[in-house]
Amino acid sequence: MKVGILALQGDVREHMNILRKLDAEPIKVKSPEDLTDIDALIIPGGESTTISLLMRKYKLDAAIKEKHKHGLPIYGTCAGAIVLAKNIIGNNQQKLGLADISIKRNDYGRQINSFETELSIKDIGDFKGIFIRAPTIKSFYNGAEILSEHKNNPVMVRQDNILITTFHPELTNDTRIHKYFLEMAQEYKKVRDVQRDIEKS
Repeated sequence: MKVGILALQGDVREHMNILRKLDAEPIKVKSPEDLTDIDALIIPGGESTTISLLMRKYKLDAAIKEKHKHGLPIYGTCAGAIVLAKNIIGNNQQKLGLADISIKRNDYGRQINSFETELSIKDIGDFKGIFIRAPTIKSFYNGAEILSEHKNNPVMVRQDNILITTFHPELTNDTRIHKYFLEMAQEYKKVRDVQRDIEKS
């Protein structure tokens, strides 16, 4: 399975390492052409403003939205969650606006306030959450499902083919969240492969 990682800024290498452990093929995405043959896309943690500006500069924002409209599964971690949100509280930065959540940037505090904590995740179990200048999800709607919470704040949410975590599973050695995302992507891959076979026949 080919999994694109938006490689404009942020934790690209860490996601690549996790995917390789799961025998997936990571593809660095830097231009719309890089989206052509991927089965899923990860938007990594980093600086959400920079990621959003570079997406627009390289015309990736429109290309990602178009791929998502046709079913491409997308997973955003931390900054990726901000980029995917429809509403960023108190901020009008560029965004994809694909996930029905409202999110607040850096709501736990600055870098010095970063922390680790044990989370309980639906269908996965106990997991070490690493929060670095993390956002908080303040509201969700239109079928967005909470998969994990910390102190009554959603920290992992799924809506159809979008997965979001406000923490960084790529900074652990635990592959289970990425495996969960690959299972989401497998359904999309099956449908896409069938469509291609029909087009060839």
